[in-house]
Amino acid sequence: MAGEDDVIETRELELERIIGFNGKVTSGLVVHPDREHIIYPLGCNIIIEDITREAKQCILSKHTNNVTCIAVSNDGRYLVSGQETHMGFKASIILWDYASKEAIQKWDLHKVKVEALAFSKSGKYVISLGGQDDGSVVVWDMTTKEPICGSPAQVESAGITTCLATSNVDDEEFVTGGDNTLRVWTIDKENRKIRPSNTNLGGFKRIITCIEMVDDQDPKMPYFFCGTTTGDILCINKGTNILQFEVPGKNKFSLGVTALSFVKMTPKGFNILVGTGAGTVGNFDISVSFENGNKVKAVFKHRSDAQPWKHEEETTAITSIAKRGAGHQFFVGTAHSQVYKFQFADFTAELVKTCHSCPVNDIIFPFGLSQLMLTCQQGEIRVWNLAMGRELRRFVLANKICNALAISRDGKTIVTGWNDGKMRIFGFSPKDMSLELKHVVMDAHNKGVTAVALNSCGDTIISGGGEGMVRVWDLMIGTDYKGKKEIRAELRHSMKEHKNFVSEIVIRSNDKECASAGGDGTTIVWDLTKGSRKNVVFANTLFKSVCYGEEELQIITCGTDHKIGYWETFDGSMVRELEGAKAGAINFMDMTTDKSYFVTGGEEKLLKLWLYREGEVTHVGKGHSASILRIRIAPDNKSIVSVSEDGAILQWKCPNNLAC
Repeated sequence: MAGEDDVIETRELELERIIGFNGKVTSGLVVHPDREHIIYPLGCNIIIEDITREAKQCILSKHTNNVTCIAVSNDGRYLVSGQETHMGFKASIILWDYASKEAIQKWDLHKVKVEALAFSKSGKYVISLGGQDDGSVVVWDMTTKEPICGSPAQVESAGITTCLATSNVDDEEFVTGGDNTLRVWTIDKENRKIRPSNTNLGGFKRIITCIEMVDDQDPKMPYFFCGTTTGDILCINKGTNILQFEVPGKNKFSLGVTALSFVKMTPKGFNILVGTGAGTVGNFDISVSFENGNKVKAVFKHRSDAQPWKHEEETTAITSIAKRGAGHQFFVGTAHSQVYKFQFADFTAELVKTCHSCPVNDIIFPFGLSQLMLTCQQGEIRVWNLAMGRELRRFVLANKICNALAISRDGKTIVTGWNDGKMRIFGFSPKDMSLELKHVVMDAHNKGVTAVALNSCGDTIISGGGEGMVRVWDLMIGTDYKGKKEIRAELRHSMKEHKNFVSEIVIRSNDKECASAGGDGTTIVWDLTKGSRKNVVFANTLFKSVCYGEEELQIITCGTDHKIGYWETFDGSMVRELEGAKAGAINFMDMTTDKSYFVTGGEEKLLKLWLYREGEVTHVGKGHSASILRIRIAPDNKSIVSVSEDGAILQWKCPNNLAC
């Protein structure tokens, strides 16, 4: 323990791994030109992942808010990324050196959000497109690292510009598109100007969602293709800046074209990959023929050897298509944060990355297992291998929300609480990862089950509900007449003291007592044998989490008042109060097994490691870009795992001096 005059230095926690992928970022999945790495954003981080070496990651963490776009230079030397920020502030663009993974330049010019980024053909320029509140396009000189010029991205009568692409043959040309706007731009570096030319669409009114340049393939056909929300693809002649043709003429793509990627030239035209808002990926041929001079006729059909692939979830849009060089593979990212690897030869898809796409409500480790964890979100429970960052098993229940998880000490029983008021009890085998629903406790709580806990023997469940009720259940495990494992839960005690939701329940190691944190400003210590209240603590806050402290003679709490309170379990008196965060609620806390350290996290988006006795922060973890909802210290005390509202799972390396 530190002496009274000792100053405890606050250090930064090392981020070891991120499990997640923000599939909502358009073209957010990129394959590096070395063909060995994929690059993608998650929150305020950029992850560079080795395709050839599973679970090998490099994390770039200089952004202060969600990364909204990324781009890689054609030679692979540079990476550029943009973010969003709060209204009235400038959104940053960061230029990275890929080899050293270091930020070499930061640009702050666009307001609120950077919508899209692109490198010019030889990397001479970076072009950036601002979001709805900015509406400008800016050209940056890579030699001086300074802006050359900027201009409004669209005319006043047009809508928002959302997409950007650079020419494959000329550093000085690029294209922007969006809501009823499509423009070809020319850079005049000497005069520090960019000059737009509006594309003639011949009366078509379209919202452009993506642009793919193919102007380097055939001098006679300097085309670029535009996907639209209408479900068709517009082909523009860059030389004349006129619409050449529109495909398909009939049977347009459902929910629009959301991603395009050119594959190769064919004897008659182009071969192109198309991703749609309905979750379809197709490999299509566009056959082009010239009639009556300049009139162009186009025939659009899918390749006979590559039937369109359909995602199992019809509402999952394809947001990224990234080819792995000119080889035989490409990667597809979806809006539900999944990454698939496709083979061109047989057009088969392999799921290589799956992540949470909405808030993660709870996370638990089986007793003594630090490389296995379970998480839950809306309609799903997932089992993960933490060492590999890979999902092993999933249980899906549509249109329901899983709020809480608890697992027995032997790892064979999982109790879950849901927003429909039911507790669902699963049989689980850590060996083969089987997850089977065994029993449903109907009407466990009439306003949803918000917290669950299991005693050390695994025969008692304590549940908390949205109505403030705390209930004790006897969990009975036996066999039915066929010899199969049977699980039942019977109510023993029902305790009504809380006037609002129960946010967390923790059980004392002797299994005779538990503490429940409530949204009514009370944390109650319960006698589980008698089914009655022992003590209660009051505060002007909504309690979010509670833990038993050293020797279990104290409890510590946190909540919306950003305070950490130490309380005596004997009489409920306050021992100490700490300032836990500068602003916002502290959503969760967890203790090491020896009670010498605890961690906190919440709306401040920072993970903090505290000394319990001293009440001092020793380490801070920066990496989340959304509110931290849950934190767990791994059973071996070698890592800390935190989850947040954006679906991210972050694994932090524990300091070497953390007691085991």
